[in-house]
Amino acid sequence: MKGKSTALGGYANRGIPVKIVSFLKFVLFSGIILMIIPPSIFANRLPGEELYQKLTAAAGGISDPTLIDDLFERSAGLDFEGSDSEEFVGNLRVIEQKNKDDLTPTRKVYLLRKLSGELLILNVPPNVTALSADSTSPYANLDDAFENKMLFRVNVQELDLTETVVQVAQLVQKPEQLLMDRLFRISIILMLFFVMVGMGMTLTTKDFALVFSKPRGILIGQILQFGLMPLLAMILGRLLGFYEHYPFIFVGLILITAIPGGVTSNLMTYYAKGDLALSISLTSFSTVLSIVFTPLLLALYCADMPDIDIPVKVVIQTILILVIIPLIVGMTFRWKWPKAAEKATPFFSALGIVALLVLIIAGVLNNLNIFVDTSRYGVKFYFTVFTITMLGMMFGLFISKLLGVNNYQTRAISLETGLRNSALAMTIALLIQDTMGDFYSSMFVTSGIFGLVMYVAGLVSIYFYPKLLPVTAGQQTAEQVTA
Repeated sequence: MKGKSTALGGYANRGIPVKIVSFLKFVLFSGIILMIIPPSIFANRLPGEELYQKLTAAAGGISDPTLIDDLFERSAGLDFEGSDSEEFVGNLRVIEQKNKDDLTPTRKVYLLRKLSGELLILNVPPNVTALSADSTSPYANLDDAFENKMLFRVNVQELDLTETVVQVAQLVQKPEQLLMDRLFRISIILMLFFVMVGMGMTLTTKDFALVFSKPRGILIGQILQFGLMPLLAMILGRLLGFYEHYPFIFVGLILITAIPGGVTSNLMTYYAKGDLALSISLTSFSTVLSIVFTPLLLALYCADMPDIDIPVKVVIQTILILVIIPLIVGMTFRWKWPKAAEKATPFFSALGIVALLVLIIAGVLNNLNIFVDTSRYGVKFYFTVFTITMLGMMFGLFISKLLGVNNYQTRAISLETGLRNSALAMTIALLIQDTMGDFYSSMFVTSGIFGLVMYVAGLVSIYFYPKLLPVTAGQQTAEQVTA
């Protein structure tokens, strides 16, 4: 007991209260306990996943590519007259066969995935004109059906394909996009754009000048955001088996931790009575830096993952169009019309919080069917997401105190480390999921659940801050004056 007290006393001498060390130990201990749950819970698969992986491997040249040749040859001879008819809601997916040279045209295998996870192979006419936008065929403009939840009406035949019986579907009518899905996709893009415009309206050159007046806080915050958080996600993702069994959940964990902070961290810092100016500056800097660090970290941590290719160009374009440009628009508006921007700021601040909650809740409700896959989205999944944000805040607190940062700034740094712009992560996941072959939208789900969980984690931290990081009213006033 004496040695233990001495060790804790050492931390206390460095400005780290014993309560902080104890709380961090509790979080780490809980994580270790859950890690020993047998990985056999990952054994279950939804119908269609095995076929999807088999076709993906064949198309990528990892397994026998003649499987694709056999599929095209045998499905072309199917007669659908008198076959069973089905009507269902699902998604269109595509697998592109890689070519050894640039002379051979790329072949696409079109797939229909029911909400239950069942997979059908779509029989596409060999006549390419049937796929054109001005065609009267049900297959007209088929590529526009990607990324959308659609209503499909098909005829179905069974086909014995290399010891695997598959269902082949023929479109009877042109697929119809569901209204709610269309509205959701438009809304998430527009909301994110206007939220970033609103963030730009709150920024001035003083916020960026803070890097010179408080360089330590800014530097520590950026290192924690882009250094510590993705590292934590990588470690937990590997230890808990997501890297091996559910790679797109692993990519989702990296994505959400490689994303900059957002209005949520600023709001939580305000209620936590932390350094709001520092929080806003950290959000601003991380948002600008995300155009480099987000695609870089995704490529770095996911580079050695088989069958996963990060579309770096798409990620950069998305951040540029939906983050950097509206941020510049907002700052320009404030520069030109400061009074109007000041009046509009409360509206946009509220919009940021409401928009995030609406997008997350709507996204979850619109994809409730996927949560029946409890082997994928079970206890370990939710625990991992919660643990990442909690550990991020706790390490942000621990490291800040270790480096001598005062409690007022530490509150801001801690929250800024753990809370992220999940709306941006959800949008990026939505736009790149088909390019990457994320068949079950796992990146989108991970980002959405993180958005919900971080509110809980933030409120938990705010509750403990008065005990772990006591700040007097006089200290707050002094810090605000020196800022």
